[in-house]
Amino acid sequence: MADITSDQVRAALSRIAIPGSKADILTGGLVSDIFISDGKVYFSITVPAEKARELEPLRIAAENAVKALPGVRGAVVALTADRKAAPAGAAPARPAPPAAPAPHRPAAPAKPGIPGIASIIAVASGKGGVGKSTTAVNLALALKAHGLKVGILDADIYGPSLPRLMGISGRPRQIDGRIIVPMENYGLKVMSMGFLVDEEAAMIWRGPMVQSALLQMLREVAWGDLDILVVDMPPGTGDVQLTMAQQVPLAGAVIVSTPQDLALLDARKGITMFNKVQIPVLGIVENMSYFIAPDTGHRYDIFGHGGARSEAERIGVPFLGEVPLTMSIRALSDAGTPVVVADPEGEQAKTYLAIAERVQAALAGRRIAPPPAIVFE
Repeated sequence: MADITSDQVRAALSRIAIPGSKADILTGGLVSDIFISDGKVYFSITVPAEKARELEPLRIAAENAVKALPGVRGAVVALTADRKAAPAGAAPARPAPPAAPAPHRPAAPAKPGIPGIASIIAVASGKGGVGKSTTAVNLALALKAHGLKVGILDADIYGPSLPRLMGISGRPRQIDGRIIVPMENYGLKVMSMGFLVDEEAAMIWRGPMVQSALLQMLREVAWGDLDILVVDMPPGTGDVQLTMAQQVPLAGAVIVSTPQDLALLDARKGITMFNKVQIPVLGIVENMSYFIAPDTGHRYDIFGHGGARSEAERIGVPFLGEVPLTMSIRALSDAGTPVVVADPEGEQAKTYLAIAERVQAALAGRRIAPPPAIVFE
């Protein structure tokens, strides 16, 4: 069977008419870039925000048209709400008369939660390369070790790493052709774009498509009942972070940084962003805090030491702990066996377990004791 092409998808979509217009959704400019991987087709349809609910049949029609094509194994189609969008061929809207000044600013609408999930926390960093995903995985496993029901979502659409870190391969199955059953390992429910596309596929998507894919992985996955969903955020302060802040009821954020000034500078940007969108910062983790030589046991402060603790004290947020850089964490992560699972009695696992305790305390609004400073004589 020949592989499906984007031209074939466009031809099918050109037969889907925009309601109330003579144009179709393709020529009307409503269809995003089309991404195809392993026989699955991904795209979004941009519609006016106020008509998103009534245009759901349009999305279903487009999805069914693509699924009917030979060679298509599945389709993920999302409506992207855009207040500036207007269907092609529609009459231009009349300018509204000037509105009288409102007596007060209305309260922002509540962000809809995800049924069955009690708390959602983000694990974030200002820059890449600080071990954020490794921290997110081991934090999730440490929370589970404390008796909680935990899931983890890989929100890094462009560079998903959870399949490798969690030692999971294969594709998730779907219920009723749309709801995705999350993958599972070590007792954690896991969802990642890495399960839906080939490992070497380049995700060349613009912002709206990334936002749609993220919200689908949040709201169209059968998470079941969870105490905490840990979200492994991409580095930086871009579209994904803004989408999570605006549309997801985050209970808080954990910031991961290494000790050096450059990483701390970027971590401050992440903290500032969460403060601006009124999401509590649960604390800072100093990853790669120091290195222990496996042959001599000597400690080396390769990236400096204590910078994240000092920064936490300076800005008045909890310091959650120091995670050393060891050969075992690196090797176990690459092998898909996180250290909390592989060596639960080891010092690294105990560090993550202590961090998980402090995160739980911060979520509960309790005052948490700072971790002890580690001094090598």
